[in-house]
Order: sequence, then C-alpha cells, then structure tokens
Amino acid sequence: MARPHPLHNITPSEIRRASQIVTRILQEKNGPSYEIYFKHIYLYDPPKALLMPYLDAESDGVPAAQRPFVPRLAGVIYHELGNPREFFEIIVSLDSGTELELRTPKKGQHCSFDREELRRASERILTDPAVVEAVKKFHLPDDVVIQCDTWPYCADRYSTVDTHKYIQALLYARAPHNHPDSNQYAFPIPLSPVYDLFEDRVVRFDTLATGGAEDGLKHNTAPEAALAHCVENEYHPDLLKGPTRPDLKPLRVVQPEGPSFTVTDENLVQWQKWRFRVGFNYREGLTIHDVRYDGRKVFYRLSVSEMTVPYGDPRTPYHRKQAFDFGDSGAGNCANNLGLGCDCLGVIKYFNGWLNDPKGQPVEAPNVICLHEQDSGVGWKHTNIRTGVAAITRARTLVVQTIITVGNYEYIFAWLFQQSGTVELETRATGIVSTALIDAGKRSPWGNVVAPGVLAQNHQHLFCLRIDPMIDGNQNTLIQEDSIPLPETDEENPFGNAWKLVKTPFEKSGFADAAPEKNRVFKIVNEKRLNRISGNPVGYKLAPLPSQLILAGANSVVRKRARFAEHHIWVTRHRDGDLWAGGKWANQSLQETDGLADYAARNEDVRDQDIVVWHTFGMTHNPRVEDFPVMPVETLTVSLKPADFFEWNPALDVPQSTQAVNQSVLYGEASTSEASCCPKESKL
Repeated sequence: MARPHPLHNITPSEIRRASQIVTRILQEKNGPSYEIYFKHIYLYDPPKALLMPYLDAESDGVPAAQRPFVPRLAGVIYHELGNPREFFEIIVSLDSGTELELRTPKKGQHCSFDREELRRASERILTDPAVVEAVKKFHLPDDVVIQCDTWPYCADRYSTVDTHKYIQALLYARAPHNHPDSNQYAFPIPLSPVYDLFEDRVVRFDTLATGGAEDGLKHNTAPEAALAHCVENEYHPDLLKGPTRPDLKPLRVVQPEGPSFTVTDENLVQWQKWRFRVGFNYREGLTIHDVRYDGRKVFYRLSVSEMTVPYGDPRTPYHRKQAFDFGDSGAGNCANNLGLGCDCLGVIKYFNGWLNDPKGQPVEAPNVICLHEQDSGVGWKHTNIRTGVAAITRARTLVVQTIITVGNYEYIFAWLFQQSGTVELETRATGIVSTALIDAGKRSPWGNVVAPGVLAQNHQHLFCLRIDPMIDGNQNTLIQEDSIPLPETDEENPFGNAWKLVKTPFEKSGFADAAPEKNRVFKIVNEKRLNRISGNPVGYKLAPLPSQLILAGANSVVRKRARFAEHHIWVTRHRDGDLWAGGKWANQSLQETDGLADYAARNEDVRDQDIVVWHTFGMTHNPRVEDFPVMPVETLTVSLKPADFFEWNPALDVPQSTQAVNQSVLYGEASTSEASCCPKESKL
C-alpha cells in the first residue's frame, strides 16, 4: 500500500491506530484497567525542516518513493475515564507506534470542549431537579420546551488555578407551538445554571439582571411576569407569517464543460496557475498548505488561528461572556455539513473530515469544505479612446469555503484565489445574536432592544489570521511601508504635492498597528530575490483592516486572555507548534499563555528568517434591530496581493470575455443575443 502524502488529512484507520497506540502505552504504564476518554485525535503537523524538502521534491517532479521520509504523527488529547481534572496531550508516531512526547498542562489550564462533553452537560443541566423547579417559577406553559446554550465560563478576577472547569448555561424557552426550529432567543429566561464538569453537576444558579438604564445592575421583574412581554420572532421559512418573495427568479451557475479546477491525490487542488493542498482538523477546521503559483513558492501554511468574542455587559454574570470559538469549541468540531445549491453554487467538490468519539473511534464530518468557482466581475479592462476598441476579461475566483456554527452564531470562512495572484480571506458573520431578557419598556446602555423583552448585548468578534509565508523561499522579511508627505519647505517638494514611501523592516519579533491615514501596508518580501523590472524585493503585501481592537480594560482578565487582540500585526520567528494566537489551552484561561504575545516577546531575529505573520481583525458589533431574528451577513476581507512578485500583470493571459462564451441575454429576450461583448465606442 502506498504511503500517504504528509499533507493528507487523517484517515479513519489512522484515528483507530492512534487510539490503539495510546491505549497500549498508557496501559503499560498504569495497568490494564486504565480506561481512556479520547477528547481529540488529529494529524500533528510534521516538522517544517522535514516537510519542506519533501514538498520541494514533489514540486520538482521527483517520484514519491524517492522523496525524503516525513513521519506521520498524531496528537491525542485525553484524560482517564471519569477523571476530567487531569488531561494530557501525547504525540505518537503512526509509523512506529511509539510515543514521541507527553505534554502535561500547567495547573489551572483546561482543554477545549468535545462534542460529547457539551451534549452531556446540556442534558445534565436541563434535567437537574433544581433547574426544573427554578424554571417553574416563571409560570411558562406546561408543555414549553426549555433549551440551553452551553457557554464557556470565562475566568474573572475571582478565578484561581484551583477553579473547577465550568459551563455557564443560558436558558431559553421555545415558543408555545414548540416547532423544533423555533427561535428560542426570543424567550430568554433570566436564570443561568453553572455546571461543574469535574463534579458532573449543577453547582449554583446565577440570577440575571433584567433592568434598564435607570435600574443600574438590578433585577426588577417578578418571576411570574418575567417573560410575559416576549413575543414570537421567527426566522425559519416554515414559521414565517407571510409568504416569501414571489418575484425572485432562479439564478443558476451553469458550467457546461465542467469546472476549471482539478482535485487529485485526495486533497491536491490545481486551478489556473495555483496549486495547494486542503487540510482539516478539529481545532482550526479548514487549513491551506503548500501554496504555489506557476511553480513559485508563495505560502507554506494559511489558517485562522483563533477568534475571541468578548461581551460588553458588566452585570454579573454577563461579564463572563467571552468565547474563544477555536480554543473553546474547535472550528472543525463545529463545521457544517454543506449542501448542494445552498452554501455553494455551481460545480462543487466537497471534502470530508474525520473526528473521533470518546472511545477513540472515527466519526465522519461530511462535506465540511466546499470548492467551487465564481464570477468576480471585471478582472481588467481598457478601452483605447483613439480606436474605441475595448479589451476586457471577466475575473474568475476559486473559493475554498467552510462554515461553522458555534451555538447561536455562524461564521463563514472562504479562501479566495484570484487569477491575478491575489489570495483573500473572506470572513462572514451571521446567525442569531446572543440575547438576554430585559423588562418591558426598558432600554440598556449595554446593548440594544431588538424585540419585545429581548436585549442583544454589545460584543466584539476578533479574529487572528496566521500567515506562514515562503515567498520564493523560507527566508523572508516583513516591511512596514508608510506613505508620508514631504514638508512643503523641503527642497525636494517645492510645490507641496510630493510624498515618499518610508520602508521599515522588522529586525526583531514584535507588533504594529494599522494606520490608514498613512496608507500603511506590510510587505512580506524575499530580500535575496529582486524584481528584474523594479529592482525591489519580490513580495506580497497585506493591507491590514483598521478594525477596532479589544475594548476591555488593560487589567481585565478578558483582555489578559486575548493579548493577540491588542495589535493588528505581529511577526514572529517560525517554531513548530506555534499555532495558537490565544494560547494552546484557551478554555477558562486566566491569561494568554504560550500564545502570540509570548511568541513575540522572545525578541528573536526576524529579518531574512523563517517568519510567521499574524493579522488581528474584526468588528465591534453593537446590534441593530435588523440583526434579529437572524443576522444578515457582515463581511470582512483581508487581501494578500503580489507586490513586485511578478514582472507584469499575471492575469494578462486570461482569455478575453466574449458573448460567444458567456451567452448573456438582453432583458425581455429569451434567446441568446449575438451582440458583441466589446462593441467599438465613439472615437474622440
């Protein structure tokens, strides 16, 4: 049997083998009665020093059997069955069946949730006799269904390393008709059970304030009247009171000759001049590897490292609402099963992923990634005003997309590959805002009333993009480039119209921030390779999104846990395993530990080195009424554009856009128009 490619995703047989290896190793150490609870089993990235020669050999056409050996490794996060207090991570070789490293987290650190853990917690909370009795005090209809969101328990100033691992549940009631897809967030119950995962029980209730601006932190409503002013507010088409729009005609993406991309060797994508591999794991979800354009190295690895969602309501226990959706829950664990004609249009290639259950058996995650092409408008155009002749191309984009649902929210992450050599990360937020009860007629400074009795609290979505570049090689430099006007008195600027580019290379690991008033961009360059035309180093540029950074106070636990969100741009020296902006163990963390701020604090040389560039971006979401009952997408796009990487527009050879190919029709006509796509225009 052929040996798998080092960048093939983990297979069901490898998940079984990893669990068998770990079981054997631990039972040899602890005795045959030692039972294991397998939280996460995933493909562990091989050392870059071993993988790069293999990828280069592959790019050069060397047969697989003659390429350097690269080990297949698995990471396994586990604890002894029935003892979740002590968990470990073990790295094993799938080739030799041996243990390579055992990692013991520090005291007070907690691992991310697994799906069975959250299912069990929800069941325990909703069936707890004390919870059932407490909910009865709200005098809801006897047959109403109570549901809960299992929120991570954000540490606060009272937390210590001895704090148990908790889940803070937010309770909701479904509308009286109890349709399974009814919008529970229209009926928030002002009671929050706290579940202790170590003791497997609800340990207390937190009462939730429902007052308005005039009430401060008070809870004013009597339980029996608490939800009396709430009303149904539905989004599902089966529950809408009126019909959907009748005048929207079908819009179909038709590719009669099939797609322009190919997928071979399981996850190798080739499209136009792009070539890369698609990866997937429980924590990051979608990852992109070994990105090359026309044979040239561009990016070694691309991923979204982390995101945090801190809320701005200071009323206890709302102050603990801060999710780390990757570190708490895992993007891969939360990935959607994407559907034809819904999440992606056209000719679609789906990729499956594999996760595991607590017994170490594989669990398929079907259709978690979709691949397709889309039209992106005009790629480039010029009309010669002397002849009236237009030359024009339509831009085509290759989309690699995944969608995750984390409780109430959806996040859509799409990597967009352009014919022009540009790579973009498009991030979309949608879903339903997390809601709290507010008394009738009240308003709050901590959010906006989006429906009767429903307060949508202010919060932020802060993402961290991880860029591991290899611009014509692994030795790269990050340069900050500002456009600065020259003084009007300067002898170089007698008419006051000139500016210069001030280029500042990073010598040491560190950070910087966006400055749109200076047109600040950051260029990842290879100083050893100069563009033949400009004489500048070949590179790619990142124009950072000038997002508002984390708003929590400098001394707050909220901010200490998310130091990566203090700056827009970071640059660090590459080290294997430095993947997690918020730290490896972000769940209920007291501070960001072994995360991006720590990587940067090493003060390592980064000029002409193997570097990693990180970009924090996001949005401050002060909700609108229009965000309820379901939120229209908010879109953020980060672009990585070639900057003197090529010697001309690399999309120059894209075929011209013509009516013969595109076959558009005139409004009101049913047949294809034969009119020219590029008619001559009047000469000046």
